[in-house]
Amino acid sequence: MMDILWPALLLSFVLLGIHAYFGREIIKRGVIFTDLAVGQLSAVGVALALLLNSEIHVLSVLFALLGGLLVLLFERSQYKEALIGLLYALGVSSVYLILSKSPHGAEDFLRLTAADILFVPMQEILKTAVAYSFIGLLLFVRSKFLEGFLKELTFYLLFAFTVSSSVKLAGVVVVFSILLAPALVSLFLMDNLLFAWLWGAAVNTVAMIISYKLDLPTGFSVAFLQALCSLCVFFLRMVKTS
Repeated sequence: MMDILWPALLLSFVLLGIHAYFGREIIKRGVIFTDLAVGQLSAVGVALALLLNSEIHVLSVLFALLGGLLVLLFERSQYKEALIGLLYALGVSSVYLILSKSPHGAEDFLRLTAADILFVPMQEILKTAVAYSFIGLLLFVRSKFLEGFLKELTFYLLFAFTVSSSVKLAGVVVVFSILLAPALVSLFLMDNLLFAWLWGAAVNTVAMIISYKLDLPTGFSVAFLQALCSLCVFFLRMVKTS
């Protein structure tokens, strides 16, 4: 079993390593829909590339960067969550409309929502791990040496680039759940990044074992269990403190 699940587990850990950090930052900023909005705009780039037989990575990154810049602009508005939510709705509808012109539109739309991460090549996983390690280094440099608007701009650009890479591998919903759920649970229970990593890794592992045993889609299984466990933690904490 582990021979089959190991590459997918490794990919989920790689995604978790960078997204747990971004998730904690996004929650603290109060712009929860940011990942969905930027991820969905990245998916628009992928959909266009599929329709036009163009370079997927270039269009995906360009649309994600556009999303990051728009979120940075929206963050200054008192209606930021509404604006970011509408940006997500624009992305979803755009992807659906674009892929409606593709002969494999339904399959492509499902893959962009939650991909079957069992079949991501190991070479692609290792390349992603190296890229995210470099992004982590840039985030450290940003926190130590940048200030003001440039610091915020760098955060959203790095976030957009990361999300665009992750969406192609795992899909928007999987990336969103890995980004938010472990970060939220860590803020509930133990406010540190290491706990978010350990929690997220444990949930990912259980989700993939369940998906293997019950023959369920791996990506949706991860998203489901991450969301379910974080909601259960919230309700248990609410009962305990009431």
